[in-house]
Amino acid sequence: MAQTNVNIRMDEATKVAFDKFCREIGLSASAAFNIFARTVVREQRIPFALTTEVPNEETKRAMEEVKQGKNLSRGYHTASELMEDLYADD
Repeated sequence: MAQTNVNIRMDEATKVAFDKFCREIGLSASAAFNIFARTVVREQRIPFALTTEVPNEETKRAMEEVKQGKNLSRGYHTASELMEDLYADD
């Protein structure tokens, strides 16, 4: 199949970060865009969620705390253990 060129405009910082990521996973930026384009054509959709929903500050803080392992409840090994704790008298 014949090849063609596609020009994409993006800010320089994004391009540098994208190129770096692609190198780290062993792809060229061109290969990554080809994977994206083929997935769009095959699935007839953008292969990730597009949304305008942005978490508020409280949610962002909570998400960061989870990433850092802060303020988490204890873990459970089974659903029965969780249910027992839920219904326990405090």
